[in-house]
Amino acid sequence: MIVWIIILISLSYVSASEPATAQTTPRPVNPNPQPIPDVEPLPPPDDLLQPPPVPSLSPQSPPLQIPGQITVTQFVVVGSTVFSSTELAEILEPFTDRPISFAELLEAQTAVTQLYFDGGYVTSGAFIPPQTLQDGTVTIEVIEGIVEAIEISGLKRLNSGYIRSRIESGIKTPLNQDDLFQSLQLLQLDPLVERLSANLTAGSRPGLSRLEVEVEEAPAFFAQLSADNLRSPSVGTVRRQVQLSHSNLTGFGDRLNATYYNTDGSDTLDDFSYTIPINSKNGTISLRHRRTSSEIIEDPFNELDIETNSRTYEMSFRQPIYQTLSKEIALGLMGSVEESKTTLSDDPFPDPNDGEIRISSVRFFQEYTSRSTNDVFVARSEFSLGINAFDATVNSNAPDGRYFSWRGQAQYLRLFAPDTVFLIRSDIQLAPRSLFPQEQFSLGGGLSVRGYRQDALLGDNGLFISSEFRFPILRVRDLDATLQLTPFVDFGTVWNSNEVELVEETLSSVGVGLRIQVGTRFSAQLDWGIPFVDIETNGDSLQEEGIYFYLKYRAF
Repeated sequence: MIVWIIILISLSYVSASEPATAQTTPRPVNPNPQPIPDVEPLPPPDDLLQPPPVPSLSPQSPPLQIPGQITVTQFVVVGSTVFSSTELAEILEPFTDRPISFAELLEAQTAVTQLYFDGGYVTSGAFIPPQTLQDGTVTIEVIEGIVEAIEISGLKRLNSGYIRSRIESGIKTPLNQDDLFQSLQLLQLDPLVERLSANLTAGSRPGLSRLEVEVEEAPAFFAQLSADNLRSPSVGTVRRQVQLSHSNLTGFGDRLNATYYNTDGSDTLDDFSYTIPINSKNGTISLRHRRTSSEIIEDPFNELDIETNSRTYEMSFRQPIYQTLSKEIALGLMGSVEESKTTLSDDPFPDPNDGEIRISSVRFFQEYTSRSTNDVFVARSEFSLGINAFDATVNSNAPDGRYFSWRGQAQYLRLFAPDTVFLIRSDIQLAPRSLFPQEQFSLGGGLSVRGYRQDALLGDNGLFISSEFRFPILRVRDLDATLQLTPFVDFGTVWNSNEVELVEETLSSVGVGLRIQVGTRFSAQLDWGIPFVDIETNGDSLQEEGIYFYLKYRAF
């Protein structure tokens, strides 16, 4: 699929509170960042857009009867909304205040047309209408081109209005080929579009054009199976996952997604969501539900029969406010309600809230993406405010459902050669008061500081930095397979906003990994992290040995 996929990596909150308590509601685990994909460029504008020849706008008979030469003291250009009178006077200055022939008069007309053409207004043109020469003044009339109709072909399921609205949003009056081409390029990057071609043809009269667009839809159905050991050892590290999604459910570009995974101690409907576009600028509204049922299976706490059931409901709005081929800025607002209930041997958990926690949050996020053929930079900022609504948990002392935090994330990828990538990630969270474990910053695990178990440290505030270099060591062209070696360095620290000090606050590690990609359907990764800081752990999973694996197979 010809689509540029930029995935913003966020650290997971696959968290448990302290070992003696139940598993809290984790945040989803995002996939490991991928190298910059190959993007097939669109052909140049002259190949993609075949503009019609500028029609002859001049009347068939000469507009002025010129016996020999005339002296034009002033040109009056009417109908131009693009260029100022100063710009027009500048290009016509060589033809004023001197004797000119009829051929030179037509050159003045052509100069105005060429000014439009050079500016990308390839369907606009100028002509000299029939007139009587008075006081040395000649009128030049401009017909500025517009698109009178957009004809779309090749669609099967996708509604033509989806394509038309996005093209129209990039078409201004008068028609500018460069703006239209950029609009088509942005549309080409849409995951619903496999490829497209466009052609401008002459319209019903001079200055009018018809835009013919042929679109091939991308496959809308997606199915993926995966396995990894990214979950907390308290509920079982090995996760089996299936994801199903349809990116064009009703034909209007709406997406339905369902992701389910389980471990030996948990079952999770991780992402049951529906997203629908609401405008031609790729603004979307999303509804999302998540639910988890888990039990502690790690010795010795499995004897306590600790179980947790949690649910999350989210509604969000995201709107790009600036979009070009290389940059995007988007703003978004999200409202969420998270609730969990923990029991101890089927009895309410013995804490002030009887094991029940409800958090109602409003989140305001900002996203920035910059990309080129060789690098990608992505940044995300999120302000979260816990409010006293929908029966949110309110305690006399923190933590409770009234909180505030800020989280900033950034990722930079640099492509040095085919399959040779440098990656650096950073993540920071600041909070002025204590937070529930669901909102705390987590360190340790396959997507955080490798070499430690998942959620080895939790804190109200935290900082994480990781750098990684990926370079190919083996290619099998017959299988379209690439094996990469990935040395890495990870560092992270956490601290609390209250007086409770953590036994350990900082984790760091180095390590190496292997990544294999076979075509577009199968990928696998194995990482081994070597910790620099020793922490106490009683587990015996691969995570305690610093080993993490990922297996993914895309069926469709």
